[in-house]
Amino acid sequence: MTTLVLTVVGVDRAGIVSAVAEVISAHGGNWENSELAELAGTFAGVIQVDVAPSRADELRDALSVLEGLASIVVVTPGRSLEPRSELAVRVMGNDRVGIVREVTSALGERGVNVVRMTTQTQDAAMSGGRLFQAEIVAAVPAGTPATEIVAALESIAADIQVEATVVQRE
Repeated sequence: MTTLVLTVVGVDRAGIVSAVAEVISAHGGNWENSELAELAGTFAGVIQVDVAPSRADELRDALSVLEGLASIVVVTPGRSLEPRSELAVRVMGNDRVGIVREVTSALGERGVNVVRMTTQTQDAAMSGGRLFQAEIVAAVPAGTPATEIVAALESIAADIQVEATVVQRE
């Protein structure tokens, strides 16, 4: 079997996931793993599919003409990164421009890979402003102590007015 990773984007509507699943199934593909979300009326997803090598091209072609999707990109995944320890990072604070850039730069400069990240903003009940929150799962290179990552985030937290907590994951 060949592994393909699909990124799917389109205007959100009922049945969009079913339509993608139908095409995958019709071409002998097996839906393995996925992350799907609706955001501001737009559907976006990343889907790992295993398919027979002889059917991979026809699956790509069938997905490319699927009605209602603005973009479908199919790639063959690269090699996995070396085993690393994982950290859970939580960032909270008043919303402002640049929080994601600053946090991910601090991580990236230390070789930390963002494995998964979810962000959201919401109205702050007391202040009338907006609150920003991020949940990050990060893979840390072997030999890099978690304390180094904590120190890096603490060094930028005051400047960007956020609180960052880091927890070592098992």
